[in-house]
Amino acid sequence: MAAKVTVIGSINMDLIAEAERFPRKGETLLGGDFHTIPGGKGANQAVAAAKLGAEVTMVGCVGDDTFGQPLIAHLKEQGIFNVNVEPVTHFPTGVAQITVAEQDNTIIVVPGANNQVTPEVVRQNEKAIQESDILLLQFEIPLESVEEAVNLANKHNTTVVLNPAPMQSVSLGLLEKVDFLTPNEHELTELLDTEEKKQFYEQHRGKFFVTQGSNGVQFVEGDQETLVPSYKVEVKDTTGAGDTFNGGFSVALAEGKSFSEACRFGNAAAALSVSQFGAQTGMPNREDVLRLLDKESD
Repeated sequence: MAAKVTVIGSINMDLIAEAERFPRKGETLLGGDFHTIPGGKGANQAVAAAKLGAEVTMVGCVGDDTFGQPLIAHLKEQGIFNVNVEPVTHFPTGVAQITVAEQDNTIIVVPGANNQVTPEVVRQNEKAIQESDILLLQFEIPLESVEEAVNLANKHNTTVVLNPAPMQSVSLGLLEKVDFLTPNEHELTELLDTEEKKQFYEQHRGKFFVTQGSNGVQFVEGDQETLVPSYKVEVKDTTGAGDTFNGGFSVALAEGKSFSEACRFGNAAAALSVSQFGAQTGMPNREDVLRLLDKESD
C-alpha cells in the first residue's frame, strides 16, 4: 500500500525568465527564454511526493482566474487528490517571479489566493490529515493555518514535517509540536531567534534535518551527528530542489525508512531535479531515484 501524504500549502504559477547573469539594481537586461510553469512550495512538494510513489492529497487555494483552473488540472494530471483545492474569487492565483542565472535563482513570491488557506479551510480537511502517514507543511500560507494543521495532526497522531520556508518567526510551542523540521542553514539561524529556541534546538536536535545544498543534509540521531552527502550532477536549474527533497524525505519516512535512508532518498530526488529545467517539470519519478541510489551503492 502506498504511503499517504497530505500537503497543505501554496499553489502558484511560476513566471521564469532565464538570463546569463542577475541584473544589478536599476539595470535592465535582455533575457533568454521565458516559461510559465506550475509551482508553489506546497504544490511542488505534493508533485514530488506523488512522482516518488505516495498517495497525495493537496489542500490549498487558487484564484478563479486564468492561472487557477490550469493549476487544478495539472495537479489532477499528476495523480494528486485535489478536490481539497478551492478556487476563490476576488483574489488572484499566487505567482512566483523567478530569475534563473549563473546556475542559481532569485524568487519573489506574491501569495494571492494562498492567503485564503485559512484555519477554517484546514479544519474542513481534518479527515485527510487524520488518514495520512505524513502531514507536510511550509510557510507560504498564513501561519495560523499552519498552527491549526499541526494541532489537528497532533490530535490524530499524524507525523508532521515542517519545511520552514520562506522563513517566519514562530513560537516555541509550534516547534515543540512538530515532529521534524527541514530548514536550510540560513533558515535555521533565523528560526532560532531567541535564547529559548536555541536551548530547545540543543535539547531536541533530532527534530532538525538541516539541508546544506550541494553538501547534503545534516542531522543528529542519539549522540551521533551525521552528514548525508548530496549526489554530484550537472546543474541546470536549482528551482524546486528543496521542495523535491522534502517530498522525497517525507515519502521515505512514511514508508518506514531510517533517517539516513530518508535523507539519501530525498537527496537523490533533489539531485535529479536540478539536472532538469523547472521545479515540477524537473522532478524525477521513483524509478529514476532508485536507479541513482543503486548506481551509487555499486
